[in-house]
Amino acid sequence: MAQKVRKTRKTKPRLADDILASLNEAVKYARGEKADVIVHRVVPRESDAREARHKLGLSQREFAAFIGTAVGTVRKWELGTRRPSGAARTLIELIKSEPKAVRRAVAKANSAA
Repeated sequence: MAQKVRKTRKTKPRLADDILASLNEAVKYARGEKADVIVHRVVPRESDAREARHKLGLSQREFAAFIGTAVGTVRKWELGTRRPSGAARTLIELIKSEPKAVRRAVAKANSAA
């Protein structure tokens, strides 16, 4: 009598298996155990808006009024949750490089208005 030969199929790994393996590696790493992982560290740099504001010596509220935007917008720029628009970025860069000139220009514009 002939024996049945059982064929084994190669199965593709499932997405769920990949996710579970990744989570297990993350848990190992978190426990301090040896894990085959790649670690990326993100170091936030100081916000350009914060640097410009400090060059002018203004609070967030004063800086927002100075450039004509909401204080919440300035806070979000400094936290990094939002990016300034093109015009705002240009103004911030100008303030960083020439804070006195910008102060003079704004004062002149305000006195003419």
